[in-house]
Amino acid sequence: MGEVAIRYKIMCSPDTELTADDIAANLEVMENDVGVVQSIETKPLAFGLKFVEAYCVIQEGDGTVDSFEDSIRAIDGVGEIQVLEMGRLM
Repeated sequence: MGEVAIRYKIMCSPDTELTADDIAANLEVMENDVGVVQSIETKPLAFGLKFVEAYCVIQEGDGTVDSFEDSIRAIDGVGEIQVLEMGRLM
């Protein structure tokens, strides 16, 4: 089986006091059986708001991306998750 590289944009939930830096710190220690977070960046959005951009490598297979995204959503303070880029690794 191959691997899939995905670049995510992860927003903070509006009803939390956690910041993008808090989410980035939790992503660094996140463990998942089907994928890994390769790199994380905190970037400005607008009016002092920030988002987390995460580069991840996930095993290819049925439901693996959904399982990985569920692990990201389980992190406190995570709001919306958007896929910015996806590609298959050879």
